[in-house]
Amino acid sequence: MPILKIAYLELPAQQLSASKTFYANLFGWTFQDYGPTYAAFSDSGTDGGLNADPTERTKHPLPVIESENLEQTEQNILKVGGKITFPIFSFPGGRRFHFTDPAGNEVAVMQPD
Repeated sequence: MPILKIAYLELPAQQLSASKTFYANLFGWTFQDYGPTYAAFSDSGTDGGLNADPTERTKHPLPVIESENLEQTEQNILKVGGKITFPIFSFPGGRRFHFTDPAGNEVAVMQPD
């Protein structure tokens, strides 16, 4: 099985503009907006984003692991007892799904275009 690494960190946000201002002032991060409820951040040491969509944001920070074969990774997760919480969907730049581990931690797996 290939080793998969965390490639992205998504942070939930209540108000996107307030979160962008906070992190820009605190850490000097810069942002690329993807609609009114999502902004990717850079200059942070890792890629990431702020998700303010009340129907899509998670309650806690969401690590995103990159995979070369999304469907195979999904099957591997199910084999070891993970639970799929958000089926495969497309987003600008690729596809991803979410799962929970035995402790209830939510993690996403993405495959870039």
